[in-house]
Amino acid sequence: MGWWNMSMRQEEDQCWLYPTVVLCVYGFLSMMRPAEPFLVPFLTGPGKNLTVQEVSRDIYPIWAYSNLFLLIPMFLLTDLFRYKPIVVLQAVAYVACWLLFSFGSGVLSMQLSLFTYSVASAGDVGYFSYIYSVVGQEHYQRVTSYARAAVLLGYAAASLLSQLLVSIWRASLFSLNIITITCLCGALLTSLFLPMPQRGVLSRESRGGTVSSRDSSPTDTTLVGFQTWRERFQRTFKGLGRVLRDCKEHYSSVAFLFFCIWFAMGKCGFYQVMGYVQILWKLKQPSGNFTAYNGGVDAAATLSGAAASIAMGHSTLNWSVWGELALGLFSALGTGSLYLMDLTHNIWVCYGCYVLFKSVYMQLITICTFQIAKGLSKEHYALVFGINTFAATALQTLLTAVVLNTRGLQLTVTTQYFIYATYFGVIALIFLVRGVYSVRVSKRSQLGSHEDLTAERQTGTPETSQV
Repeated sequence: MGWWNMSMRQEEDQCWLYPTVVLCVYGFLSMMRPAEPFLVPFLTGPGKNLTVQEVSRDIYPIWAYSNLFLLIPMFLLTDLFRYKPIVVLQAVAYVACWLLFSFGSGVLSMQLSLFTYSVASAGDVGYFSYIYSVVGQEHYQRVTSYARAAVLLGYAAASLLSQLLVSIWRASLFSLNIITITCLCGALLTSLFLPMPQRGVLSRESRGGTVSSRDSSPTDTTLVGFQTWRERFQRTFKGLGRVLRDCKEHYSSVAFLFFCIWFAMGKCGFYQVMGYVQILWKLKQPSGNFTAYNGGVDAAATLSGAAASIAMGHSTLNWSVWGELALGLFSALGTGSLYLMDLTHNIWVCYGCYVLFKSVYMQLITICTFQIAKGLSKEHYALVFGINTFAATALQTLLTAVVLNTRGLQLTVTTQYFIYATYFGVIALIFLVRGVYSVRVSKRSQLGSHEDLTAERQTGTPETSQV
């Protein structure tokens, strides 16, 4: 009997271990894009001959606009097609994107590459949700940390590799694109080995009323397939409606809502800072034969941010009380780093401020993530973070339209970063006020409870006096 239980336990371990390993290998390879830290120098270099104005105003905004309209359809298709096809689609989109970057020419080709990049970005919901459909709930925390660690490690390794190739071996920027395409092809091949989930998170398989394909004749096969897909559509949308009704209760909590607000606003600002920071670095670089250190800075920022996130995860602070105040204080620190990054003329100060800003952001997004996820089921987790991400993308689209594509403004890159710093300053002010209020309310309630307990001990209740 003990041997049987041991064999069953080993079989369960293998069931969750294999898809986790394959997914982590895919996540690592999909982020092994050494060409990304030097994308702006590549596009504005002699090979493409694009201007900084074209890159910042005509090409990069395509990602924000298209990503907004792809998030909701991708979320529904992810559950409908059982996750794996979306992961494969993401890998195909990444390969197509870098093929266009490498061998395309002109603004239109680069805009198409940014559209395929937005398809891949929207497919992140498939990557981070896939593992929940193939492993047991007791493994959720472990596999989630593995999947996120694989992504961070891949991004850091790619950034470090690109810096070594450019600084030491004097590799061309085009060769970085070839390495990127090779790694992405490896990610595409790896995604094909992922096991196919049997059910989605929103939809639930029906227990009865369906026609079995074994009992049907060959002429009924098409009808059975049509009924299966129709029922899958119905289950998905019914499950979505049910989860939406449940999520209304979570958003009715003021504390929960404020963490969601920072999540959306912070992610929006972070995307804007990350998307155009290479253009800012290009303007801050001294004239002459200067070696850019974009890759090394990205690697340092990613590793320091990951360390900061781990530190937040092991902190014993009561984040329900102090979380909003911490968001305000660290947002103020991020605001200062952005102002200094914008106003300085020293590229090394600009690099250092970027590392500080990214580390602070990853700390704060970690606080928001586990405060939001606390108490959510897996169904609510996927939808709540999907709603928050959609809100962040909608804000980013609006900010991009106002700052970059308003014809009358014609803002420079440094002015744009001054606006981004002010944007984070407004966030810091909101959460400092809210945080001080929350702490005072918490202290007042604790003081009131302590006074009631003291009065009760001094006077004693009737039951206590009788005893």
